[in-house]
Amino acid sequence: MSPVPRDIALTEVEIDQLLATSWLIRVATLSPGGRINLTPLWFAWVEGRIYSYCRGQKVSNLRQDSRLTLLVDRNERFPELQGVMLEGLATVLEDVAAEDADPYLTEARLQMSEKYAGGRGDPDAHDSSAVTRSATGRTRRWVRIEPTRIVSWDNKKLDRIRPRAGD
Repeated sequence: MSPVPRDIALTEVEIDQLLATSWLIRVATLSPGGRINLTPLWFAWVEGRIYSYCRGQKVSNLRQDSRLTLLVDRNERFPELQGVMLEGLATVLEDVAAEDADPYLTEARLQMSEKYAGGRGDPDAHDSSAVTRSATGRTRRWVRIEPTRIVSWDNKKLDRIRPRAGD
């Protein structure tokens, strides 16, 4: 598979805008048996990091193997597709002390409260539970993801590199 041409890559500003405004990120982790666990999650994009409040299999998988791949995309028709794929390493914030030590978690909590507004997207109805939620049980944890590689594309830019018929 050939790499995405640089000519159609999103700029840093476009990546920030896409990650700040998109509702879902698809997160792929590996189970201990090598199976891929792929899940859509709500998330925050803060200072070049992804934050999400996770539970269940994702948290168990990340404790054993911190590598993951994430995808945010928009539009469905090929000429309009835009997306960002991030490969990275996750840190499971295991307890309140780890949460308190993270310099950007408070911002992530606030961003998620404003973005999701109780899951309804109503900008006047903030979800205060996203601000106060902390590690509970065995697998309910905040996870911080630090990208190690970012690939992006904007198929609207394809005309820049591909001549149109008749040109």
